[in-house]
Amino acid sequence: MNQRIVVTGTDTGIGKTVFSAGLANLLGANYWKPVQAGLEGETDAQLVAQLGRLSPDQIVPEFYRLRTPASPHLSAELDGVPIDTDSLHVPDTGKRPLVIEGAGGLMVPLTQNILYIDIFERWQLPIVLCARTALGTINHSLLSIEALRQRQIGILGIAFIGEENSDTESAICEIGRVRRLGRLPQLSPLTANTLQDAFKASFRSDDFKS
Repeated sequence: MNQRIVVTGTDTGIGKTVFSAGLANLLGANYWKPVQAGLEGETDAQLVAQLGRLSPDQIVPEFYRLRTPASPHLSAELDGVPIDTDSLHVPDTGKRPLVIEGAGGLMVPLTQNILYIDIFERWQLPIVLCARTALGTINHSLLSIEALRQRQIGILGIAFIGEENSDTESAICEIGRVRRLGRLPQLSPLTANTLQDAFKASFRSDDFKS
């Protein structure tokens, strides 16, 4: 079975999509966002394709494309498009690895009854947890690690995003007993070149093998 990795986060808006673009580029992987909520402007898949320099055949189409930018369960309700979570099977992408990006954090609802973590538990794929380095991240990160372990979902490691905060990063890894994969700094400008350079400096492809 080819390498398949789920990228999730401790919160929304922390940079999972940018991280996913860098990871897909690093691994030469395909990218899949199962549910895209919000179609106005650039979608996550389009941003990943641009920043990760992915060819069109490396982008796996979303199962659900919802117009309203909101939590998937609310977006689906407002758009009148019920999400059938039983249909969310991991696609076969041939010989390439696959990077799968969730939405927001682990407890984001897809329906009134099903959360993203429920889907991750069913898939049983290794998780990369993205976390901010800013204030509050210790609590959010440890809660997320605990939730994954409660479901017996394997954690490849934690990827920090933001400015260096060595004490906080060490505390999370030591208390949470989780591997530190690296840290992606805030990039200005954010381009395919700066992202690729940052990933090469901060992450090793071998660390993403389960």
